[in-house]
Amino acid sequence: MNSILDDFKMAFRSGNILNQIIVINLVVFVCFNVFVYVILTVSGQSELYSQIYAYLSLPSNPASLTFQPLSFITYMFLHRDFFHILFNMLFLYWFGRIIVEYLGQNKILGLYVLGGLSGGVLYILLYNALPFYQNLASVSILAGASAGVTAVVVGAATFQPNFTVQLFLLGPVRLKYIAIFVVLSSLLGTVGTNAGGEIAHLGGALLGYLFMVQLQRGSDWSKPIARFLIWGKSFFVRQPKIKVSYKNEQRFGSSSSSRKTSSSRKKKAASKETSQAEIDAILDKISEKGYDALSKEEKQKLFNASNK
Repeated sequence: MNSILDDFKMAFRSGNILNQIIVINLVVFVCFNVFVYVILTVSGQSELYSQIYAYLSLPSNPASLTFQPLSFITYMFLHRDFFHILFNMLFLYWFGRIIVEYLGQNKILGLYVLGGLSGGVLYILLYNALPFYQNLASVSILAGASAGVTAVVVGAATFQPNFTVQLFLLGPVRLKYIAIFVVLSSLLGTVGTNAGGEIAHLGGALLGYLFMVQLQRGSDWSKPIARFLIWGKSFFVRQPKIKVSYKNEQRFGSSSSSRKTSSSRKKKAASKETSQAEIDAILDKISEKGYDALSKEEKQKLFNASNK
C-alpha cells in the first residue's frame, strides 16, 4: 500500500500534469465507486450514494445548476463505469503525450479543463434549446472526462494531423482520421441513449480545434488555467524563511564577504533570468514552427529545464 501511495506522490512531485490528471481521475473513481458505494450500499443507504453522484454530476437543468456550480469541474473527474474510465484514460494518455512532447505541460491542462467546460456548456444549451431534448432536460445529468479527452484528441490531430499511430488490427493510422471518426461517431450518437455525453464530446472537439488554431496564431488559451493552478498551489507550498543578519557581524570583517555573497547572488539571478529567457524563446519557436524545428542544442536545453 505504501508503494502505491509513493507512486501517486511521485506523479505529483514530478510535475507531469498529464500523469496528475490521470491519477486524480483514478483516485476519485476508486474512492467513490469502491469505498463510498460499498459502504453506503452495505449500510442500506444506496439512495444516498445516488444523491451524491447526482450532486457531483453536471445537471442540464439550469435551476439545479445554481445549487451545484462546482459540478462544472467535478463532473469531468467522475466516472461510474470501469470501461468508461479505462478508455478515457487510455485515450488521454496516448494523445496527451503528443501534446506534452511538442507543446509542454500547460497545453494539456488547458485542453482538458477548457474542453470539459466547453462540453458542459454545449450540453446544457442544446438540452434546453432543442425540442428533441426538452423532455430530458429536467432529469438528465452528465459525468465523465470524455469532453476533455476529446478536446485533447482533436487538439493533437489539429496540431499534428499527419502524425501516425499504430492501432490494433488496423495498423498505422493518421491522427486526422482518428479525430474525424471520433467527431462523426459522436454526431451520430446525439440521438441515442447517451445523447448528452455525445453532445459534450462535440463541445470538447470544437474547443480542441479552436484551441490549436488560436495557438498557431499566437494566442495561448491555456495561460489563465496555468496561472490559476500556480495560484492554487501557492497555498500549499511553504514560503522560504527569511534569513536575518545582525549588525555586529560587520565588526568582524563580514562586510566584505557579505558583499561578495550579494554580488554572486546577483550573478546567479542574472544567469537564471537569461536561462528562462532562452526557454521562453524555445517555447515560442515550438508554437510557431513545431518541435521538429528545434536544434539539438535547443532540445537539450528544453529537456534539462523540464527536469529541474
